[in-house]
Amino acid sequence: MLTNILIVIASFVAMECVAWLAHKYLMHGFLWFLHHDHHQRDDGDFFEKNDYFFVIFATPGITCLLFGLNAGFNYLFWIGLGITIYGFAYFLVHDIFIHQRFKMFRKTDSVYLKAIRRAHKMHHKHLGKHEGECFGMLWVPLKYFREAKSQAVK
Repeated sequence: MLTNILIVIASFVAMECVAWLAHKYLMHGFLWFLHHDHHQRDDGDFFEKNDYFFVIFATPGITCLLFGLNAGFNYLFWIGLGITIYGFAYFLVHDIFIHQRFKMFRKTDSVYLKAIRRAHKMHHKHLGKHEGECFGMLWVPLKYFREAKSQAVK
């Protein structure tokens, strides 16, 4: 059981690294045609082309869950669970908390959440595919934590 929990945690952590790399080199690279509307939204539509990344990133998680389940809950299942939990965390933090696609979790006193929100705002100040910053979602540069902490003290 402990091994399975560690596999889930390791998969979750690895997904933050995968998401950072994919965001910087794929979404802001040759897949920009799917991601650009996320930076230049002005059509008022609820859905955007960027939402295809939910399907793209869910596919390995679902595949691992399916093969792991069919093999009697082997390690693939636990990897798939870690990927899926990361996807759910991403949806909660990115789409609900940061972008307010659903009007929930608007205010927070959390230094951590304020730092994440600020770092993402800095990412979105770049409207093009080049010269971006802050490609992560759950781990952002320390300067944003310091900034959020100093504002909380005031």
